[in-house]
Amino acid sequence: MDRFDAMQAFARVVEAGSFTKAAETLHMSKTTVTQLVQQLEARLRVRLLNRTTRKVNVTADGAAYYERVIKLLADLDDAETSLPGAAARPRGRLRIDVPSPFARLILVPALPAFHARYPDIQIDMGVSDRIVDIIDENVDCVVRGGELLDQSLMARKVADLPLGVFAAPVYLAREGTPAHPLELEDSHHRVVAFLWARTGKPVPYALHNGAEQLQIKGRHVLAVDDGNAYLAAGLAGLGVLWLPTYMSDAPVANGELVPLFEDWQLEPMPLYIAYPPNRHVSLKLRVFIDWVVELMALRVPVVTRQSLA
Repeated sequence: MDRFDAMQAFARVVEAGSFTKAAETLHMSKTTVTQLVQQLEARLRVRLLNRTTRKVNVTADGAAYYERVIKLLADLDDAETSLPGAAARPRGRLRIDVPSPFARLILVPALPAFHARYPDIQIDMGVSDRIVDIIDENVDCVVRGGELLDQSLMARKVADLPLGVFAAPVYLAREGTPAHPLELEDSHHRVVAFLWARTGKPVPYALHNGAEQLQIKGRHVLAVDDGNAYLAAGLAGLGVLWLPTYMSDAPVANGELVPLFEDWQLEPMPLYIAYPPNRHVSLKLRVFIDWVVELMALRVPVVTRQSLA
């Protein structure tokens, strides 16, 4: 039994939740993966996985062993790629989670350039606006907008996203164009509300025009918790939107959205990459984070460039 192959097979079964899926990603047969895990259990004299006809669950011993295994595999990978004379490049699987508009408009279109630079890195991307438990879900890093409330995470601020207020022409033709932000609070005007994952509630937006400062929440007939659905609702004329400009640039250029309150300024939205504390930061994660910083520098100003610990 090759212990490295066995540990890798075991880790992939835990992450995939099945021997079949693990075998596909490892480019092995299901029989080979099954035999490797069985040989590992025999060597350790511990049951690592509970198997049923429908699913595979990790045991308590297996969960503890898994945490040690993934760190060991990362250490081995980093050791091979850190030698000055080594020809090895950053490689391995990188698990990330990003907001859906960011994935669609910025990250995914740029990935061919990333893979051209780092062809041996495989990215498994979760696309959501939910709060991801980085530790429990074994995610290497997340990209998130807004202030980070979980102070236990390590984070790198990569940009401040400019915001604007917008509405679709069909909405303005039906409801009229608001001349002042306060009209969104006390009239027939409506906003599309965005439900932030950390609170489950819409949050007010801060605007200022000289000495005048406002917190606007607005009234809504629709609230959503996904950025792509939020934009689609605004384009359909369901209300006024508050958008990062990277989401509004194309619709404004195409005449699908109209900027509002252009004399007013909104507080920008910070964008962070967060990753688990006290865990080995592999070379593949380092180069990915540096690449995202480089990518965002081309799109919006980079505010902070802290080095990784």
